[in-house]
Amino acid sequence: MSETVKDTELALITLAAGQGSRMNSDRPKVLHALAGVPLIWHALRSGDAVSPARRIVVTGHGADAVEHAVALYDAAITCVRQAQQSGTADAVAQAQSPLAEFQGDAVVLYGDTPFISAQTLQRMQDARVSADLVVLGFEAEDPGRYGRLVENGQSLERIVEAKDASPQELSINLCNSGVVMADCATLFDLVSQVSNKNAAGEFYLTDIIQIGRHAGLSAQVVRCPQSETLGINTRGELAAAEARFQSTARLQALTDGVTLQDPDTTIFAFDTVIGRDSSVGAHTVFGPGVSVESGVEIRPFCHLEGCHISRGAIVGPFARLRPGAELQEDTHIGNFVEVKNSTIAPGAKVNHLSYVGDAEIGAASNIGAGTITCNYDGVSKHRTTIGARAFIGSNTLLVAPVSVGDDAMTGSGTVVTDDIPDGDLALARARQVNKPGMARRLLQLLRAQKAKKQGG
Repeated sequence: MSETVKDTELALITLAAGQGSRMNSDRPKVLHALAGVPLIWHALRSGDAVSPARRIVVTGHGADAVEHAVALYDAAITCVRQAQQSGTADAVAQAQSPLAEFQGDAVVLYGDTPFISAQTLQRMQDARVSADLVVLGFEAEDPGRYGRLVENGQSLERIVEAKDASPQELSINLCNSGVVMADCATLFDLVSQVSNKNAAGEFYLTDIIQIGRHAGLSAQVVRCPQSETLGINTRGELAAAEARFQSTARLQALTDGVTLQDPDTTIFAFDTVIGRDSSVGAHTVFGPGVSVESGVEIRPFCHLEGCHISRGAIVGPFARLRPGAELQEDTHIGNFVEVKNSTIAPGAKVNHLSYVGDAEIGAASNIGAGTITCNYDGVSKHRTTIGARAFIGSNTLLVAPVSVGDDAMTGSGTVVTDDIPDGDLALARARQVNKPGMARRLLQLLRAQKAKKQGG
């Protein structure tokens, strides 16, 4: 086999057609969330790490929902459907049409197997230099129900399902992950020869090894840690996968120079990025789409998703950053503050008990406690713009669309419905009127009514 094989283009075929009945769920198995995103996103990211030329996802059960999730990951991925879930070989066969003209290798991955590493896939590509078929295997602590990989020296002879294995074969702890790589045309030729003459009446992808060996093709096993091959079939396995992901992500953050106050209570997402010398307080949850620059302090009990935090910012405690929140350098977002689809310019502060949505907050401005940008009129969202060095008094309501100029102020309790020019002070509240003795008389009347009711 030519040494140029390792430089050939690669197509990914990701199988995502199964129902996952053991999940006891109406949702397709590959759409259950791991680290804040569907399982299939993890499998797709694993494959993307080796820069594939083509990507095919085979859907079946809940195809519309699965294809929607795949499109959200990358609309350029091609989806094909397996009309009836009649086995993995049949599922692979559905990818033949979109890859009919493809000249290169193909690797079969699984939408419910999230942890295959780029290094492992690269080693499989390297092994293709000397083998027609490459199978990913692992040494199992408890081989149990896994198919066994039967080798003769460095050559893979066949894959035996546990229920069909002899006592000698059952003693083998080298097990099949299901991941296989071959020349694309060869893969589809072998798949076309697979029979469903077995107890389950299904077309098994594992049969291609024995078919290929009988045809004189060579086969080889690449080994990886068992943890990489973890498949998700039950809620318990999903929980175990989440724990594994979080453990790995926390260790990576610490290695990257991030301080985690209480690592076991920090929850990371699929794509969380945090710069070194940042610190994260206890019980902080990162949703998808969060990037944090170096030197940021995130205090305890914060929830962040779809946001960017620049150097020197302080967030929390008990803050919520929603998608579209952009915190620029040296900003402060304090306790019980929610920010959504808004830019907070350098040095600005929103320190407590406020909602900032669909807004632009200027540099060095101060947003007082209880401020609300009233951005939604029941039909459409509207924006609020606040200039530099503005001072927004406590309990101000900004009824969008509205703008506040540079160096402007609002008095506490103001309801802003008109633009405020630069340097102006806005006061929009009813004048206070004191009624002498009225509170005492009112309380006496209320108490008397209550006593009469209880006595009657």
